[in-house]
Amino acid sequence: IYEYTVQCDQLCTVLEAIKSNEECNEKIKCDDENIIIQLGKEDKKSIVATHFPCSCIDDGECLIISHRAEKVEGEVQHSKIVYPKEHYSVFYIDTVGGLHTKKKKLFKNNDVKQFKNLCVYGEKGITVAEALKRDGRFIDDLGNFELSNNQDPKRLTVCTQKVEKLHEIQFKIRLPKDKKKIKNEKLQEKTSSDVDRDKIYELLREQFPDLKRWMERRFPGDSFQEALNLTKENFGKIQQSFSQVHRVRKLLELGKSVCKINFNNSSVGTGFVLFDTFVLTNAHLFKGCVEGRKLQQDAEVFAFFDYEEPEPETKFYYFRAENTFIDFDAELDYAVLELNPEGLLSKVGPLPANGEACIIGHPEGRVKEMDPTCIIETEKRAQAADDYLSQYKNPLIIKSLSDHVRKQGIENILEGGYKAGKVATYHTFMYHGSSGSPVFDGLGRVFGLHTGGFTYGFTKKDESVIEYAHPLIMIFEKFVSNLKESGNNELDDSIKKQLLKPPYVCVFVARNPCCSNKCVSSILIY
Repeated sequence: IYEYTVQCDQLCTVLEAIKSNEECNEKIKCDDENIIIQLGKEDKKSIVATHFPCSCIDDGECLIISHRAEKVEGEVQHSKIVYPKEHYSVFYIDTVGGLHTKKKKLFKNNDVKQFKNLCVYGEKGITVAEALKRDGRFIDDLGNFELSNNQDPKRLTVCTQKVEKLHEIQFKIRLPKDKKKIKNEKLQEKTSSDVDRDKIYELLREQFPDLKRWMERRFPGDSFQEALNLTKENFGKIQQSFSQVHRVRKLLELGKSVCKINFNNSSVGTGFVLFDTFVLTNAHLFKGCVEGRKLQQDAEVFAFFDYEEPEPETKFYYFRAENTFIDFDAELDYAVLELNPEGLLSKVGPLPANGEACIIGHPEGRVKEMDPTCIIETEKRAQAADDYLSQYKNPLIIKSLSDHVRKQGIENILEGGYKAGKVATYHTFMYHGSSGSPVFDGLGRVFGLHTGGFTYGFTKKDESVIEYAHPLIMIFEKFVSNLKESGNNELDDSIKKQLLKPPYVCVFVARNPCCSNKCVSSILIY
């Protein structure tokens, strides 16, 4: 047995701190996944994961390292951000399970049962299930488990609860009781061929007279089938556009510039690299935490790239943003931060009136996803919103929901509204956490900044009747104007180089058809 003193002078994982000592590193001959780290000298009490934050280890604490022949935890993630101690909740899971766990395997390596408990950490804001999955020592699928408090076993914590309230508490894992499969032979006696379909349709019509009257009024004669065929035709065009391999390949390549924005240790939205080191996202993500163009003291913003696979397999990388915004505009709802990889400015396109669109982002902080959709033309926006609400059948409910979205200002983007020509609209499943995502057209040009929708909370979670994006060209024009006023000449020169590239010049020619190339250049260089 060897004993070493390790000085940890920066935020890192426990194993990284241990390996920073050359003597310790030479003694470790096994794979990281086979290591067990005991916390404290007390006999066989607690063990921590190799990626446990060193900031959560007390000064002078003793760590005992041992190894096993089989893997103890999943692959260690070396690209994690390590935060100060106050960002975490640390709790303990007994190696002896609670209710309904006697015959169940809970850990990848049962050698951990030689110890009393596993010390688990979680960033404030994540759930218990996310913390245990990321830990790597538990089996991959614990299912819908609960935690029972050792001091009060009747006090339960569900796996979807946030970890904030669990700090320094000891728990046992409880599993749900197995449900026996019930066979109901009576339901199988009648086959579908015995069913009188006409009778069923008649019963449905009797139960929903309001729906019947609305359908007859909305689609007289054969117009419903015609509308249905048109919808199928449009959907087919969208599928065809984004099923062509070269377009998908282009979108995937452009998607490398899309990042997940983490603000104050919680996933809040999406952004993308505009050019050079500058990331564009929505301003409302930082609501209440901005003073002028600066984030409040101790506020931290990180951009995560390549977050495309679920944990623990994901191998993302990240950058920290400067605390001062390059530009911040609440009216157009955009913010420009400073970061790295090649941006999307050279791929910018005009705001399309119709046609295909595709959004790439991180809805609800999940891995990167894409949603092909189509632009809803200005004159069709009101009907699109009404059609979306018609699923609720009851006229009173529809009127209530219509009033709710009207109070949010939906009329401003409808035909005749003052924002009608200043946004692109569409339907998408990209809701919370997708604000700041780039929106591409069918040619792979980014034309918009996905900003939000007009929501209602009638169901268990908020849904939106229609979503919208601000035009990237309009945002960039405002950005350039604000930059000129600020006198930032160094950044000004960098932007000029980008603006003189053909794709962006062409966009300005399209918007100013009367301009010659010389005139366009003078516009760009101001």
